[in-house]
Amino acid sequence: MRALLLALTALSAQAATYYVTVAGLGGEPEYDQRFQGWAHDLDKLLKASPDAKVTTLTGAQATRAQFQSTLQQIARDASKDDALVLMIIGHGSFDGQDYKVNLPGPDISAAEIGALLDRIAARQLVVNTTSASGASFAVLKKENRAIIAATKSGTEKNATLFARYWVEALRDPSADIDKNESISALEAFRYAEQKTAKFFESQNRLATEHAVLEDTGKGEPTRAPSPQNGEGLLASRITLIRLGASQAVVGRHPALVKRKQELEEQIDSLKYQKAAIPVSEYRQKLTALLTELAKVQAELDK
Repeated sequence: MRALLLALTALSAQAATYYVTVAGLGGEPEYDQRFQGWAHDLDKLLKASPDAKVTTLTGAQATRAQFQSTLQQIARDASKDDALVLMIIGHGSFDGQDYKVNLPGPDISAAEIGALLDRIAARQLVVNTTSASGASFAVLKKENRAIIAATKSGTEKNATLFARYWVEALRDPSADIDKNESISALEAFRYAEQKTAKFFESQNRLATEHAVLEDTGKGEPTRAPSPQNGEGLLASRITLIRLGASQAVVGRHPALVKRKQELEEQIDSLKYQKAAIPVSEYRQKLTALLTELAKVQAELDK
């Protein structure tokens, strides 16, 4: 009887994973639409897991105050056995001293985010997909916290592609390298980093972003983490998604998911051809692609 009671207690106290996704200001319709679309995709994929605690902040809700309030509530609720996955999508800025995420109203700095995270007992993963996100490492780096950034430094200031491939990693079975039917933070990082690099190669362009990871709390960010050396070990132990649940979501609309990926690829390619084509032609092509993308996203959001 005593053993049974202990087993039941352990089940009732099962560790939880808190997922927080924040999609900041786009500044232009193209980016507003895409940032919010990626956040909505993550929301659907993550909520397919019945035990996930998911909070998604987009549009007018993605404010500094709401960002703070969300993490403060998790600090009250989460235990050291839980996990927190914070994903930031959008534009970031770095003035040589401070990194900030661009949000409606006041921006939030890396120092402010770090102070909020320090109050949370759970082990943590921060995925910062914004421009200039590499500048946040110095402030956010800490033991028991894995950090992934779309850029290696604050000087890589172009809008990033990494977020798109990060979302794709969570619904692509090929990201599951060890074939255990789940995708870890390390597997998603490797998938998205490689896809981003291949995009620039396919365009014959110099890469304007280099995704990096640091999860020891005392090392330097790296593009090629090696768990054998302690790099990426924490990230390999953080499960982002179980493939059964996520594939159920994707399986309902495989053609729409594929079409969305194609449209995003076309938009990215067009963006890098902008300087070589007339402005009117660029705007016409971009408008057509964004209109179709909006229609596809609306169908996926139903």
